[in-house]
Amino acid sequence: MKKHTKIYMTAMGYDIHDFIPCEVCDTQAQDIHHIEARGMGGSKDKDVIENLMALCRKCHIEFGDITDLKPYLKEIHSLRMKHHE
Repeated sequence: MKKHTKIYMTAMGYDIHDFIPCEVCDTQAQDIHHIEARGMGGSKDKDVIENLMALCRKCHIEFGDITDLKPYLKEIHSLRMKHHE
């Protein structure tokens, strides 16, 4: 399991056997997405839960790397994190 996936699952309280919903459409997530991609000039910080969100492949392709949609993704993720506190 990738380090950022483990960080996400631990912070959100998921187990490897749990259904992890896409934070955009609630179908099953396949990817843990970096909202601010380090490789594309984004966050220089290590992987932190505030920058990681679960997405299905369709939403990852549709929303993942579109700069104008980052505020939308951050808002959705912030609400999900509050729900899991």
